Amino acid sequence: MTTQKTSRAVVLVSGGLDSATCLAIANDRGFECYALSFDYGQRASSELDAARLVATSGNVLEHKVIELNMAAIGGSALTDTGISVPEQESQGIPVTYVPARNTVFLSYALAWAEVLKADAIFIGVNALDYSGYPDCRPEYIEAFQTLINLATKVGVEGAVISLETPLIDLTKAEIIKTGAGLSVDYAATVSCYQADPEGRACGQCDSCRFRANGFEKAEVEDPTRYRE
Repeated sequence: MTTQKTSRAVVLVSGGLDSATCLAIANDRGFECYALSFDYGQRASSELDAARLVATSGNVLEHKVIELNMAAIGGSALTDTGISVPEQESQGIPVTYVPARNTVFLSYALAWAEVLKADAIFIGVNALDYSGYPDCRPEYIEAFQTLINLATKVGVEGAVISLETPLIDLTKAEIIKTGAGLSVDYAATVSCYQADPEGRACGQCDSCRFRANGFEKAEVEDPTRYRE
């Protein structure tokens, strides 16, 4: 009797609303999930505490937190405390964009996926209610899938590691409704770009605005904790 192979997935978990939903979706699809987070010098270190909570409650087999020093490169309000996080809507790509962040993160996820002989990588990028980051667009995901196929042992040997983006075409409200249906505990998540050490949100940055608007439109109670 042939034993059916269980599918494995590496899931990028930031501690935010989107990645928590993405992990829940991967679990719901029957994947054995391995969570991957990064301590990359981000301004809101409390999001890592949230990532650990999300992974613990998310039925993962293992959770790795990789240390990177992207603050040494700077160039973003999220990694350089000398650059203020904007609290007003702005045009173009905002200063909260971290140069090449998703490329760096996905490269690590891909390396671990090869080691695990995983079938998929899940990332919670979204191209509708988002800040306009270039590495969240469908074109970028398609390009990285091509890289996966060309630059890996499994790809050259004819197998596939699929880059899964289940949230990419959803509004924030649709993401929240999906997660609520999968019993995601959004109270454990931190989305704010400048959350305090306790994970309390500013209520003013892009991410806070998208999150609050999403809960309102989804007609789901918003459990976000705000600074007074």
